[in-house]
Amino acid sequence: MAFVDVGTVALSVPVMCLLGAVAALVARRNVAASWRVAHGVVTVTLVVSALAAAWRGWESVAGIGSAPRTPDAWVAVDLLAFAMLGLITTLGWVIVRFSRGYLQGEPAQPRYIAALLTTLACASLVALSNHLALLALGWMATSLSLHRLLTYYPDRPWALIAAHKKFLVSRLAEVCLASVLLLIGLELGTLSIPAIASAVREPATLPLTLQAAAVLLAMAVVLKSAQLPVHGWLIQVMEAPTPVSALLHAGVVNLGGFVLIRMSPLMSAVPAAQALLVVVGGITAVVAALVMTTRISVKVKLAWSTCAQMGFMLVECGLGLYELALLHILAHSVYKAHAFLAAAGTVADTRLHRLAPLAMVPSAPRQWGGAVVAVALVAGSAWAWSQVSPAAQLPWALVVIAGIGLAPVASGVRGGRLMDLWRTAAPGVALAQLPVLWHLLLATAHLGAPRPASSVLLSWTAVCGVVLFVVQSHVAADPRSRLARQLYRWCYAGLYLDERFTRWTFRAWPLRLPTTSGVAPVPSSVLATTGGAL
Repeated sequence: MAFVDVGTVALSVPVMCLLGAVAALVARRNVAASWRVAHGVVTVTLVVSALAAAWRGWESVAGIGSAPRTPDAWVAVDLLAFAMLGLITTLGWVIVRFSRGYLQGEPAQPRYIAALLTTLACASLVALSNHLALLALGWMATSLSLHRLLTYYPDRPWALIAAHKKFLVSRLAEVCLASVLLLIGLELGTLSIPAIASAVREPATLPLTLQAAAVLLAMAVVLKSAQLPVHGWLIQVMEAPTPVSALLHAGVVNLGGFVLIRMSPLMSAVPAAQALLVVVGGITAVVAALVMTTRISVKVKLAWSTCAQMGFMLVECGLGLYELALLHILAHSVYKAHAFLAAAGTVADTRLHRLAPLAMVPSAPRQWGGAVVAVALVAGSAWAWSQVSPAAQLPWALVVIAGIGLAPVASGVRGGRLMDLWRTAAPGVALAQLPVLWHLLLATAHLGAPRPASSVLLSWTAVCGVVLFVVQSHVAADPRSRLARQLYRWCYAGLYLDERFTRWTFRAWPLRLPTTSGVAPVPSSVLATTGGAL
């Protein structure tokens, strides 16, 4: 093993996926053979990524193995790269196995397999990129190959409308990316990510070109992550096969957070870029979380949940909490993949829940009291761990957000009565350790920001979290209140933001829809929204 570079082994993952895509198209007349190729490819890539990660870990611990890597190496072999590569190959293995049964009897399955394997290859390339040009190329190719999956049913107007909107938003993001490459290349003369990190750590004030590059990169991530007001396509891609939704929500849309973590030295050195991420992400998280509570469709509710989670992930990156953003990516990806792939069992689950006794929703004051207790638990845990290691210190805004997340545990109401103190405190204390321990675990992984976020951004984050919690708890406790009724109309409509963006989209680039007989027509209300541009 000492004669082979671990980066070369890891790079074989996207190569094998691309070769598998070609093989699936070559064997397209034999659908079963195409699926066997896909199964074999994702199984081998999963094993290879695990072995490469273990190999790299052994090298780091033992201090032996491959020669030291040069700063201009194109392939990254750090913790972040292998964490994302392992996530992508695992999701690929699960989605391919699920897709074979889900698409049984559907036409053009080899075309689906080829697009799926190509998407996995491009996403893997992004995860392994140590060069900004390679990262941008892989990110753009991921979007283009995903477009083929979103339009798997070319005779469905709603699928084409959503994919068309995503296509335009992604191209705008890639214009921002191209500008980032140009500005950084002209200023530093290199696009190597380690070299960029070294250059931005030295001066106290960066040149205007690098500051503009950071802001444009933040804008590209905002566009790619389906933040308000360009979020509509993420909510409306439900016409695509369910495995495609799982891949999109669990993997592809999370690449924006990964890019921010990879470029953390540059982003943390530009307050304007941090402010853009925190403000847009905070607004999106609050609005999307409220809209999600008004939806009945399982997949649509999950889509709004993804929109909110991406907003919160951008807030984490804007505050410089990159190690927690990595945890968010991994946890959200696994959860959302399972949620989409298990969406078909919702009817059976609902029937089972109806047999159980209804749980009483705690009153709003009791929920607020639980939030205060939970915040105190997290703050106490962070203080206690900081006495062991100063690296365990958490920003006060994160303490507030984490405490609010634990409020349901601390409120601890069952059947209308407060649980015994020991039954309430034990799970609350245990869960309060998780954000602190993860922060401490990755404190030495060099994912954190060298410059802390400003108090203004921390205050904005805390206010967003408190407002969201207060409104949700009040509406849940009294859904017939005047506030709940007024909010419902606006939240159910998503504040009418997507309608305005859709009108602009189709005026800028009209779309010709299929006229095949038997296809549900687009309602006249949608045609009016788009100004007849369809």
